[in-house]
Amino acid sequence: MKGQATAPEVAGTFLPNVRSIRAGIGGWAQLSVVQYFVAEAAVIEAWAGPEPYSRATGFISDLGAVSCGVYEDRDVCSPLHLLMNVSFVVQGLALVLGALFLTAGLLCVAARPGVPARRFHTNSVRVLAKPWILAVAIRILTGVAGVGTIIVGLVPEDYGSPWHLAGALMFFIGGGFALLLFGFLWMKQTPVSWFLAACGVVCVGALVVGGVTAMDVPQPGLLERFMAYPVTVGLAAAGLVIAQRVHRERRFRALQAR
Repeated sequence: MKGQATAPEVAGTFLPNVRSIRAGIGGWAQLSVVQYFVAEAAVIEAWAGPEPYSRATGFISDLGAVSCGVYEDRDVCSPLHLLMNVSFVVQGLALVLGALFLTAGLLCVAARPGVPARRFHTNSVRVLAKPWILAVAIRILTGVAGVGTIIVGLVPEDYGSPWHLAGALMFFIGGGFALLLFGFLWMKQTPVSWFLAACGVVCVGALVVGGVTAMDVPQPGLLERFMAYPVTVGLAAAGLVIAQRVHRERRFRALQAR
């Protein structure tokens, strides 16, 4: 007599720990990148060049230049360069923490309150489902962006190393495309997805313009900020959404335990 047949296990039935400390650290770490704007404002205020620093014409990396002098036809003198470079490194470490601590399962449903966060079984073909692929790609690209901005902070522009430009491109490209994928992943889950996608479009669009023109435009600083600011703001917004989900789940568990 044959035993009773059992239905195959459905992929996506196990829940990642949305309330874990790891998830909380990842979300808040990604949100913490906004410290960059505070550091930038302080460094600009201390600028000691012959002309006041302008966000429209001055490159971001000028703020981290170690020496005072003429660099690529620009008079650069940033007394608080150490603060700027430390800010770059801290921002990069926060993004790397976010990439390491935020699991693909959590990212798939972090923007869907009330919906259990799921992961896929490795023994199922559905492990290659689109949301999972997008979430893994977001983690990789966020990590690339983080490593890139760490390099920018460790290798200031006036060191004359090609690694500085490489690090900046890693930040712009990794961050911009991570935001585009966030937009697709969270589409129909939260209106924030449109904001994240818009940030990605602005960043990538400005990057293309910068590549085509070799940054030879009337206001190169403004163009560079169209590459950089959307990444910082967008990834911080994504971190806030994740942190709020983690907080909500922890609070719900605490209420159940009473």
